[in-house]
Amino acid sequence: MSEETELRESICRMAASIFDRGLTGGASGNISARLSDGRLLVTPTGSSFGHLDPARLALLGTDGSLIEGDRPTKEMPLHAAFYETRGQSAGAVVHLHSTHSVALSMLPETDPDNVLPPLTPYSIMRLGKVKLLPYFRPGDAAIGQAIRGLAGKRSAVLLANHGPVVAARDLSAAVYAMEELEETARLALLTRGLRPRMLDPGQIRDLVDHFNIEWDETS
Repeated sequence: MSEETELRESICRMAASIFDRGLTGGASGNISARLSDGRLLVTPTGSSFGHLDPARLALLGTDGSLIEGDRPTKEMPLHAAFYETRGQSAGAVVHLHSTHSVALSMLPETDPDNVLPPLTPYSIMRLGKVKLLPYFRPGDAAIGQAIRGLAGKRSAVLLANHGPVVAARDLSAAVYAMEELEETARLALLTRGLRPRMLDPGQIRDLVDHFNIEWDETS
């Protein structure tokens, strides 16, 4: 099986799993993944994660032009921004409209510099700090500019009133990190107002140092 065929099937298989578990519904959400030659496979605009056809995924050239397949998601500006600023550490980008993450993005007490409280080690290990970006119209090129403004220092962002975006080294890592983001958002909402015991700064620093985690100290 060729690299491209295998990646096409993996995108559709993982998208169906995301859809079946209710992490994004209807025709929401989009995925892109980079082939070794720099071309991108992207889920089509207006498509449901539950019914993707591997043969109809958009194949984009290194210049962003459509080579074959259906028209790609209108959210390409945010995908392109992550590939441009994260370099080789971005092999795939996943964007969902997952319920708990969106809910967290709308609460005024959510920390815009790091939306996820340090409840478990796994959100820190897989995501680092997650930046809350302001609301943009879906598909607005300004989303890409906001991501570029982070200068590649964040692998994940949460778009206010919209949903999370995660970039990672490959498709599996991006999906697993996205799942961790949504689960941590869920835990944050479940424990809000209950004074949960969180990881302390020393425990966070131990994780960052031990696992060589990207941790934006400038913010």
